[in-house]
Order: sequence, then structure tokens, then C-alpha cells
Amino acid sequence: MPKLKTKSGVKKRFKITANGKIKHGAVGKRHRLTHHSGKYIRQNRGTDVISDADTKTIKKWAPYGL
Repeated sequence: MPKLKTKSGVKKRFKITANGKIKHGAVGKRHRLTHHSGKYIRQNRGTDVISDADTKTIKKWAPYGL
């Protein structure tokens, strides 16, 4: 059997916690930040955990973990 490839976008965007949950950074914080309010930028600071329904899909894209 050939090895499965991990989707390169998943490698860059997600990390798996010790309990097997997946965390990601806030969206909308890369460029054009002058259009966002200060409140928007503050509230989207840090990381967040993805829902269980989406976790199954992302784990398929990363067959050997991250």
C-alpha cells in the first residue's frame, strides 16, 4: 500500500491537542486589518477548538497526525 499524503493546508493551519481535539488560529487576522474594528481584532486573539463534527473531516486529511 502506498503512503497517504497529508493535505498541506492542514499542516499549516491546525494542531492536535493531547486529548485529540483540533485547535486553530482565528480567521480574518492576516491582512487588511485597518478595515476591522479594534474589538474584532481583540476578540479573535489566540486559538480556538474545532467542533467534533469538523474534527472527523480534518483527521481524514491528516492520516498520521500532525
